[in-house]
Amino acid sequence: MGKEYGRSERVSSQMQKELAFVLQRETHDSRIGFVTVNEVVVSKDLAIAKIYVTVLNADDSVKVESVKALNELAPMIRHLVAKRMRLRHISDFRFYYDNSFDTGIRIAELLVDRGKKDQEN
Repeated sequence: MGKEYGRSERVSSQMQKELAFVLQRETHDSRIGFVTVNEVVVSKDLAIAKIYVTVLNADDSVKVESVKALNELAPMIRHLVAKRMRLRHISDFRFYYDNSFDTGIRIAELLVDRGKKDQEN
């Protein structure tokens, strides 16, 4: 029977926790809004970490600017996370915007509107 929870998944989980801490407490850049780390996907060889984030309480232009700023600050953020994790090699960080939160809010709004229409009829 193979491993059900491999090394890359364990590293992803720990990296997500450390990233959340670093972004909240140690990164002081005004270009980054209120960022939430939704998911971290680390490649099998641990070379690349795809980090999916959501920027709350922001319009589309602020979201784009926040992700751009995160990618510019990726080496510094990587260094801060590396100090907190006990790994010989830390993955290269690549930040992406995760629009699943926005999609969920939009679906919830549509369901509420539909419920109001059904009550009126």
